[in-house]
Amino acid sequence: MALELGGSSVSLEPTPDGRRLVVRRDVAASAVTVWDILTDTDSWPDWGPSVTAVETDSRYISAGTTGRVRVARAVWLPFEVTACTPYRWTWAVARLPATGHFAEERADGSVVGFEIPPLATGYAPVCARACRHIASIAQRRDA
Repeated sequence: MALELGGSSVSLEPTPDGRRLVVRRDVAASAVTVWDILTDTDSWPDWGPSVTAVETDSRYISAGTTGRVRVARAVWLPFEVTACTPYRWTWAVARLPATGHFAEERADGSVVGFEIPPLATGYAPVCARACRHIASIAQRRDA
């Protein structure tokens, strides 16, 4: 059963990393555009409500990319991209498993989504806002 949260759906689902709370939103743009936004570290502060800056050697992430993110405009936390396959990537922040990120192609656009570890379900509203921001950015880019 899916719940609605700020225009995104939220449900508990199996993922490649086990059962996760999945937050997803339909996007009127291509999955290629959504994927570019998700993997471009320069754009993370534009869509990530908790990320205010990123430092890394690679603008576009891949498996093994490391760096640090500034959250709450004050705290810098190290990150490592733990997996990155076409249209899905995961990371650890401060050595803790964090959200998975994905894009899916649809006939009439795409879907953007986040996979949240069960112990971090309180992060669902933040991910719903991120989905809304990504959808808005992607729609402008594809216009």
